[in-house]
Amino acid sequence: MLVACAPAPEPDVDPGPFTRIEPLELPLEGTSSQPDLVAAPDGHWLLGWVEPADGDDGDDDSERKRHRLRFSLTGEGGEWMPPRTIAEGGNWFLNWADTPHVYALADGTLWAHWLRSTGPGRMDYGIDLVHSGDGGMSWSRPRMVNLVDSPGDHGFTSFWPQADGQLGIAWLDSREKAAAGRTGHDDAHDEDGHGDGAPMMLRAATYSPGRLRPIRMEEWPLDLSTCDCCTTAAAVTDRGPVVVYRGRDAGEIRDTRIVRFEDGAWTRPRDVHRDGWMMPGCPVNGPVVAAHGNTVWVAWYTQAGGVPEVRIARSDDAGDRFWAPVTVAKGPHVLGRATLALAGEHVLVGWMEETDTQRLRLARFDAGLEAPPYKLEVATLDVRGRASGLPKLAVQGDEARIVWTDVVDGRPVLRGARIL
Repeated sequence: MLVACAPAPEPDVDPGPFTRIEPLELPLEGTSSQPDLVAAPDGHWLLGWVEPADGDDGDDDSERKRHRLRFSLTGEGGEWMPPRTIAEGGNWFLNWADTPHVYALADGTLWAHWLRSTGPGRMDYGIDLVHSGDGGMSWSRPRMVNLVDSPGDHGFTSFWPQADGQLGIAWLDSREKAAAGRTGHDDAHDEDGHGDGAPMMLRAATYSPGRLRPIRMEEWPLDLSTCDCCTTAAAVTDRGPVVVYRGRDAGEIRDTRIVRFEDGAWTRPRDVHRDGWMMPGCPVNGPVVAAHGNTVWVAWYTQAGGVPEVRIARSDDAGDRFWAPVTVAKGPHVLGRATLALAGEHVLVGWMEETDTQRLRLARFDAGLEAPPYKLEVATLDVRGRASGLPKLAVQGDEARIVWTDVVDGRPVLRGARIL
């Protein structure tokens, strides 16, 4: 793993902030993967990851092995605190793209989820949700977000802060396709996929901390036909939370959509942009979103023009309408797997590329997306393909941090960088 400490600027001018890359020391060693990174409301950093349990240093995605979800917070001096375990189990469903999340609300509560196998089939799994009111010293008993007796797959979650200390959560839910007798993903590149047209749906709910386990407050269907296995993302505008995801229509057009919670109800799904990407299977490459006030930025991957491309678009009315998208990166080397964060007067977009090597890249746009971006190479990885997973980017003040998975001696390990 090589971290670029002095990347050549593009273009060759002094670009200002968020252009210097430094290695980020992480509070863990050994086999680890599936990172999540959060800029907590209190100014601390929150990092989560999955690692083998009981000293088992086997394949992190292998079946029937015990794994644990761990986390660390930064302390008052900015140093990482000793890692703690959120949960551990031998019946988890682990996937390179559908990963656990950690989250911090303004009231100090911490939240986390992971995927747990629920049925006889490999693709029968659900979402376990927990919270902590004491900084992660102890955690509630898990509550399953989806219907407990619903077969099939549920996951690809996103979190956001809801009113009155509640957590909002959106997820892809298989209850309709399971009722039609179908389980598994429709990923054209996944040997478990079937692709018979039965719909996956997008649902959302709010939860409050309970004394023993999270309490579900409300639940809604958001979209009745989505991609089976693309990540979702959420942000909060002045008009309410927004959720972005990859839709799916009867003609297998799989473009990015957005919904917003406003005045106690969710809006009808809207296209962020009508790319017109006809894809017979799930591309496992969902959108990401950031928001400030009523300005919303969405970045996503598409091959609508026949060439892989990462695009970004801006809305000035909380997602009702978007300006024409701007190209972040384009070419056969672009893998996508975008990550996005607002950085003051700038927007940062990270993505993966692969030629003879795999690289993590970053583009810094002005908030209006009007000037050409300044691009950096964050790291060159030793891994190829899906083993690098999804990078995660977050910003606190004048510092951005990004984490990703690499492979050393055949084992997944987490790496990180500071962007100053």
